[in-house]
Amino acid sequence: MKKIGVLILFLHFIHQVNAQYQVRDSSVFNPHVSISWGFQSPAGDMADRFGNNGSVGIGFHIKSKTNWYYGIQGTYIYGRNVNEPGLLSNLYTERGEILDNQGQIAKIFIQQRGYTVTADFGRLFNVLSPNPNSGILVYGGIGFMQHKIRIEHQENEIRFLDGDYEKGYDRLTNGFTAYQFAGYSLMSNNKLINFFAGVECYQGFTQSRRDLNFDTMERDTKQRRDILFGLRAGWVLNLYVREPDEFYYD
Repeated sequence: MKKIGVLILFLHFIHQVNAQYQVRDSSVFNPHVSISWGFQSPAGDMADRFGNNGSVGIGFHIKSKTNWYYGIQGTYIYGRNVNEPGLLSNLYTERGEILDNQGQIAKIFIQQRGYTVTADFGRLFNVLSPNPNSGILVYGGIGFMQHKIRIEHQENEIRFLDGDYEKGYDRLTNGFTAYQFAGYSLMSNNKLINFFAGVECYQGFTQSRRDLNFDTMERDTKQRRDILFGLRAGWVLNLYVREPDEFYYD
């Protein structure tokens, strides 16, 4: 058993060494999965409703041997900074309180939620890099953006905020989005450190998807331009396979 264990470790070491030289010496076809975190600031119409937010993302992309870059990614948006005039105004008492079904003062938390999904295409430029598989990464994408206001009241039952009633207050908004990213991507020679970091921007062309806002008793028909820009960094799990050795016979 000890001999088998030593053999496995030796073969693993040989594989790592071979893969290391492959990454260092040549551009590889590299499918990979990424997990990322972003910090974003809103602009345009989105800045009127929300403040800064966080964002977690997951993506699947492919870097070709010629360093073209393409794939898909999705992000989940979350934040606590919400400023929506008239929100829940019809539920407040004269004392500025909202009461639950038992007539007690309710605890309500207002938050931002949303997500994006994009299909991406771009290129890796082999600049300032330790190998042909790292460098300046630039790509863009098109897809879908959605955001809404989350109204949380778990400690209190409030009839007018349950089920479909809540939809009359959440300002659900979605539509087409364009996306741009520019940064640096590193695939280390030893396969242990693989990451990317850079700046990003979303431009959403969205509109409300609710027929009526219950608090203002108005329908929102505005065509919105919702912009998010910020920083994103992520860890990358590379899935490329080392090319087989070539043998030549006379």
